[in-house]
Amino acid sequence: MSESQHSVFRRNQWALSLAQLFAGIGIATGFAVGGILAERLTGRTELAGFAQTASILGAGILAVPLARLAERRSRRTALASAYAIAFFGAVLIVLAIMFGIDIAFFLGMGCFGAATAAGLQGRYAATDAAPDHLKGSAMSVVIWATTIGSVAGPNLSGPGTQLGRSLGLDPLSGPFVIAIAGFLLSFISVLFLHRITPLIRQPSVGSADTGPAADTGRPEGASTSLRRGGTWQAIRRSPSALMGLLSVVTGHMIMVATMVMTPLHMDHHGLGLELIGITIGGHILGMYGLSPVFGYLTDRFSAGRVILLGQTLFAVALLLGLVDALGESSFVRLSVALFVLGLGWSASLIAGSTLLTKEIEPDHRMAVQGLSDAGMNFGAAALAALSGPLLAFGGFASITVMGLLVLAVAVFVSVRAKYGTRHTG
Repeated sequence: MSESQHSVFRRNQWALSLAQLFAGIGIATGFAVGGILAERLTGRTELAGFAQTASILGAGILAVPLARLAERRSRRTALASAYAIAFFGAVLIVLAIMFGIDIAFFLGMGCFGAATAAGLQGRYAATDAAPDHLKGSAMSVVIWATTIGSVAGPNLSGPGTQLGRSLGLDPLSGPFVIAIAGFLLSFISVLFLHRITPLIRQPSVGSADTGPAADTGRPEGASTSLRRGGTWQAIRRSPSALMGLLSVVTGHMIMVATMVMTPLHMDHHGLGLELIGITIGGHILGMYGLSPVFGYLTDRFSAGRVILLGQTLFAVALLLGLVDALGESSFVRLSVALFVLGLGWSASLIAGSTLLTKEIEPDHRMAVQGLSDAGMNFGAAALAALSGPLLAFGGFASITVMGLLVLAVAVFVSVRAKYGTRHTG
């Protein structure tokens, strides 16, 4: 990597990390009161969870269009557009609270999901200027930056309500005012990205262009390779890419379905809100706090091996949850299970996303990345919707069994991919 390329890489890392930090604050602050507002505006407790569902669906719907925008224009344009949509969504939510319009609130929460979509695309943007041997680490650093915002966000809900009162608004509008500021700062941060689409172009052998990489407006290799088939064909040509895609999608499905039902399971067994908060806090720490470790392991060994590590962690977490469901519930056991669940998600996301970056032909790369983001959000929304009836019918044990069945599919594909040996060691 030349000095100029290294400068671009570092500049993008800082810009993306700051955007993740500010957006994490906005997302977590808003999510903390979203369910309460949904119940208040609609007057129906059963619709309280739809606030988060609307945001997840919004992220899924926007994933592919944002990937196409990044492919046609630049990552900077796509990410800035996403944060602008999230900013508009937060403003719409405040207005919906002021005038008591529940439909506007849910529409705003859907737009709110654009920040999640931007955060997911941001992990891929981190690899665009990174050399192959640092792609996992580059991605993990940007994901790690989310830790600060995700941990700080819920703790700002209290000050946010005071802010709402001081502005003459409904107190629960305050957290979304904080979200507005967070998304605005994220928007400004991504404007400092070096405009690359999607990779810094490396000069080919014999090329006269030996200077720093420039924004060509086309993916690396687009000038010398023909686009063969569609997005699915590009995935099917590489078993390792399919392994990476399923790792990302199934890992997110398992994590969301288990995480959203654990507080209810704990509440049913008399474990109070304080213990629930500690358990979820540990889960978030597991998701983001050790991401640089998994990034290093991905670069040092192989993405395939880290995916298998993540799947092992998922199995341990789900089995601990199953034991808890079949016996007397334990705060310590559930806290360990949720922490390990977060570690499994982190390993699967980082290693799987790295495979999708390395294994897919450049002309299809952004389309596949968008597909993975859409798949993980739609899959998580579907499993989260199914989790409620399952919990009511079969208890928390049914949630863990469902997770183990999804995990079995991912493991089967991983074994067939022969541990991701193609370009992953």
